[in-house]
Amino acid sequence: MTAIARARILLLNPNRSTACSAGIDAAIAGFRSPAGPTIDVATVADGPPGIYSWQDWHAAVPPLCRAVAAQAADTYLIACASDPGIEAVREVTPRPVLGVFRCAVAAALLRAERFGVIALVDASIARHALALRAIGAEPRLAAEIAMNTSIEALLDPLATRAALVATGQRLVERGAGAVILGCTGMAGHRAALEEALGVPVIEPCQAAVAMAIGIVVPATQQPGQQNASRAA
Repeated sequence: MTAIARARILLLNPNRSTACSAGIDAAIAGFRSPAGPTIDVATVADGPPGIYSWQDWHAAVPPLCRAVAAQAADTYLIACASDPGIEAVREVTPRPVLGVFRCAVAAALLRAERFGVIALVDASIARHALALRAIGAEPRLAAEIAMNTSIEALLDPLATRAALVATGQRLVERGAGAVILGCTGMAGHRAALEEALGVPVIEPCQAAVAMAIGIVVPATQQPGQQNASRAA
């Protein structure tokens, strides 16, 4: 087994929805290969049921930090399109910690001059704006439009498909040359939206895994030894 195959990328779903985690796992399944790193998805069982508000965003941070401290990996991905607590989580481990929304924005900017975001709820827009300001990408945002629905509705393969397409079309009309799915619950709709819209549609967890594979540096020690030494 090669060093890269021994590396581990861990996606942490900060809400406690196992159905959402299953959707994330399905979205990133194509990145797995025998010669590549292990790519795992874990649910933060003591996180909020969903991240709809700032209170949910803040409530997700301590459980995320505990999950990272307890689980060994070479790279951690915060698998929520609001990137909750990324700065706090980075204090817990010396390993790379990526926010999937920031990765999605980077991917969108490689594909188009301006991008749009489909948000879960209106409250998501302010959290996305915080991330965009942090990476200097706010001027490239064409528009962001909220679905104002639930994660459970998005996980249905058909219930929200027409509304997602209509929202994406509005973003394209406002100048978006690429569209970011602003909730991990939208992952199952990416291919259908891209076909309907005719522009690149970026799924955050897929974008983050692609970036994580590119930055994983095989360590000479077993994953988690550095975490263990810090804890000692």
